[in-house]
Amino acid sequence: MKKEQVVNCQFSVWYPLFKKHTIKSLILPIPQNVIDYLFDDGTLVVSGSENNSSQTQTNNSDSDEEDVQVCVCQFPDFKIRVQEAINVLGGRVFPKLNWSAPRDANWIALNSSLQCQSLCDIFLLFKSSDFITHDLTQPFLHCSDDSPDPTINYELVLRKWSELIPGAEFRCFVKENKIIAISQRDYTQHYQHIAKQEDSISSAILEFFRDHIQYQFPDEDFVLDVYRDSSGRVWLIDFNPFGEVTDSFLFTWEELTSGKNLTANQTQEDTALQEGPAFRYTTSEVTVQPSPCLSYRIPRDFLDLTTGEDAYKLIDFLKLVSEMGIKTTETRTSVEKERKLSHRLHSCT
Repeated sequence: MKKEQVVNCQFSVWYPLFKKHTIKSLILPIPQNVIDYLFDDGTLVVSGSENNSSQTQTNNSDSDEEDVQVCVCQFPDFKIRVQEAINVLGGRVFPKLNWSAPRDANWIALNSSLQCQSLCDIFLLFKSSDFITHDLTQPFLHCSDDSPDPTINYELVLRKWSELIPGAEFRCFVKENKIIAISQRDYTQHYQHIAKQEDSISSAILEFFRDHIQYQFPDEDFVLDVYRDSSGRVWLIDFNPFGEVTDSFLFTWEELTSGKNLTANQTQEDTALQEGPAFRYTTSEVTVQPSPCLSYRIPRDFLDLTTGEDAYKLIDFLKLVSEMGIKTTETRTSVEKERKLSHRLHSCT
C-alpha cells in the first residue's frame, strides 16, 4: 500500500467522479482551530449542550477548588456553515472525516446512532472515536514507501442520512481493476436472504462495477463498499485503500494479496463452477461473531448508571458513594484530631 493510494481514497478525491452513484454529500474544510479542538484532551463534549457556550464543573480538593471546562468551545462561523449544510441535506446527516466515520463511537450518542443534527452531535462522536484520531494522526501508518507524508487538508464530510439495512452492504476487493473477492460487510450477523440471492447479488455488484467504477478510479488496487437496495440497484458507499489499514472482514489480507485459498470455504463443486470473485458471507447463526466495535465501548455497568436503565445498580452505586463519603469524613476528622493533638504537644515542649 502506497501513500498515494491512501490519498486517492479521500472522500473529496473520489466523490466528484462518482457522485451520481452514491449518497448526496457536502464537504466542508475544517479550520485549524477546530482541528486543534479535536486534538485537545482537556475538553469534553456534553451531548445536547449545543446551546451552551460553556459549562463549569467544580472539583473539591484539600487545597483549593479547580474549575474544569466540560463543554464544547463554540466556533460561530464554522457552526453556521455546518448547520446550513445539515439543513440542505434534510436536517439529519452521517458525518465522517477524509477517510473514516466514527463507527466506534456510536455507543456514546443518546440515540446510539451516527445520525447527527448539529455540530455538537458531530463533536461528541469525533472526540470519542479512535478511528477519527487515526485519520488525524496516522493516516499513512501501514504504507510501505518511505517518502514524506503528503500534506492533508482535513475536511468534514456530511452525508444525507439514509436508513441502510446492514445485510445489504458488501465490501469488494479490487486488484488490477478486477473484483477478486466480495464479503458481507456486517459479518457478525446471519442474513438468510444473502444465501438465497447469492448469484443475483454477485451479478448486480459486478455489473455495477463494470459500468461505473472499473478503470474510473485513480488506482487499480482498492477496496469498494457498495449497497444493494430492495429493488436490486447497487449504490456506491465508499472507497478504501487495498491494504491492512482496511478491514478484510471474512477474508485475510494474506489470501487477498496472494490470491490463494480465496474459495477455501466453498465446496469443490461451487469452486469449479465459479468464474467470478470469491463471495463470503456468514452462513448460519452458529458462526455469528461479536461486533469488533464492542471493544471501544465503556463497560455495560457504566452505561446502565448513566442511562438509569438498571435501578438496582444505581442504588448500589449511591450506597457505595455514601459509604465512601462517611469513611472519608471520618478519616479527615481523625487526621485533624491527630494534627491538633500533635500541635498541642509541640507547644507544650
